[in-house]
Amino acid sequence: MPFSEKLEQDLLNQTRLAAPMLIRFVAKTIFPSAGVAAARLVSSIADGFDTVVVPHRNGLKEILRKTGPRRSVPSLLQERIDSGHAVSLSELRLVSKRLIRSNRHDLALQMMEWMEENQKDVQLSAYDIALKLELIIKAHGLKQAEEYFELLVHSCVSSRVAKSAYLPLLRAYVKRKMVKEAEALMEKLNRLGFLVTPHPFNEMMKLYEASYQFEKVVMVVSMMKGNKIPRNVLSYNLWMNACCEVDGVTGVETVYREMVGDKSVEVGWSSLCTLANVYIKCGFDDKAKLVLESAEKMLNRSNRLGYFFLITLYSSLGNKEGVVRLWEASKSVCGRISCANYICVLSSLVKIGDLEEAERVFSEWEAQCFNYDVRVSNVLLGAYVRKGDIRKAESLHNRVLERGGNPNYKTWEILMEGWVKCQHMDKAIEAMHRAFELMKGCHWRPSQNIVLAIAEYFEKEEKIEEATAYVRALHRLGLASLPLYRLLLRMHEHAQRPAFDIYEMMKLDKIRIDL
Repeated sequence: MPFSEKLEQDLLNQTRLAAPMLIRFVAKTIFPSAGVAAARLVSSIADGFDTVVVPHRNGLKEILRKTGPRRSVPSLLQERIDSGHAVSLSELRLVSKRLIRSNRHDLALQMMEWMEENQKDVQLSAYDIALKLELIIKAHGLKQAEEYFELLVHSCVSSRVAKSAYLPLLRAYVKRKMVKEAEALMEKLNRLGFLVTPHPFNEMMKLYEASYQFEKVVMVVSMMKGNKIPRNVLSYNLWMNACCEVDGVTGVETVYREMVGDKSVEVGWSSLCTLANVYIKCGFDDKAKLVLESAEKMLNRSNRLGYFFLITLYSSLGNKEGVVRLWEASKSVCGRISCANYICVLSSLVKIGDLEEAERVFSEWEAQCFNYDVRVSNVLLGAYVRKGDIRKAESLHNRVLERGGNPNYKTWEILMEGWVKCQHMDKAIEAMHRAFELMKGCHWRPSQNIVLAIAEYFEKEEKIEEATAYVRALHRLGLASLPLYRLLLRMHEHAQRPAFDIYEMMKLDKIRIDL
């Protein structure tokens, strides 16, 4: 290549390399107060230059596209290999994590499978195998996960990895409350000699507590002791919870003393919160308060989690001073206070009846929030409705809309309840129709009391067309019931109209009227 052409090409490459940084620098300098949309536009332009500069990274960028890659993950990865660029294991793990964070489990699984098949010189770790098992559960279900685990167990190479990779399968059983399957897996793990840590035992204790088999939790602890499996903090916390149901406070205090005497375990705020919660449930409020005061001294100054456990427990005691004290103390912890934190403290203040303080905290959140999360405002909205202050509820709802908040199903449920109580039925009906749209994409369903109240209003006002359309909509969503059909049949009989369509809907819903 002639020197002049080479120089020109080098200059072009340098320009391309510098362009993304230059664009971002100019954007920050000239548009320091630009909105989010402008910032995203500038970033996308810069990213466009990045893509031109590093063509061999296109495969990974294509995989991470929010709409999903246009081609299969294996073909994109192979294309990168064929172009002469290696794909490191750490890079694949990083991309997999990003895909999992965005709930694209099928794409992450394709990456893991490609990694397993094509990186023959790399030994996959127990973490990689456990991650793949978890992705199979999320992308394809338990049956395929069980088959994959069986392959691991019977593979000479993978059997030792399986010893540390079975937890996702056990956790899936626990999450679905599949007691028999979990017990069968534990028996198999015991035969294979895989039960050497407290983690699977803790999972079984969670399962037995969730299925109200508290005596079996105590049996699990006995098994741990018999097999010389050490208990960790979670083991003791679960054991205390179960003992509360089986033996009461005395049994819990015995477990706590054993924990204090266990030199391998450090008693921290979480165990003290567990003990305090037991005292609260059993009516020993003074003991609970003393334990919570001890827990405060053990809080981690670099993490807010403990603060909000204590806030919740202080609210159960009706202790406003404790709630406010812990809330203010939590602000000294580094990092941004999350919406979940605000929801916790607002719920606690509402629970103890201090709406004035709740409003102050809510205003504090509004002043610093970037995205208006209606889950936060719903806490205050619900408090106003339960108090019967529908004007304040409506005022807050309008403010949320003005700030760009997007009402969710809970918002409409709260407002429907308030409007039905105040007999503002036109507003309640409009809210129900808004909720119908949301029901297509979620599992939430309105209470039958609200559903029936609206139908009764139609009957009272003799609005037969509206009532029929309303019941049809409920029928399509699987929410129609015998009381609703009875009401609609009464209206048709009163108006001397045929009811063939109603009986057809009832037949489809397998609802019969006993004559």
